[in-house]
Amino acid sequence: MIIIHLRQALDAYEARTGERLTHEDLAARTGLSRATLDSIASRRGYNASLRAVDAICRALRCSPGELLELTDDDMPEAT
Repeated sequence: MIIIHLRQALDAYEARTGERLTHEDLAARTGLSRATLDSIASRRGYNASLRAVDAICRALRCSPGELLELTDDDMPEAT
């Protein structure tokens, strides 16, 4: 399962820039709806589009690797 660490990415952006962004601010910068950002932030395993990931990464000036984490949850075991 891929987990999106939106809160951590927002915190890292604030640490780098000194600017605190809300989901409302991020929605305005990315063109994504606030509902989409709320779902990304709160629903584990939310299936965000690559367009959404791209928009968030560009707005927060981070790489996908800083936003996403691959976990072993729901992964088939190797045989």
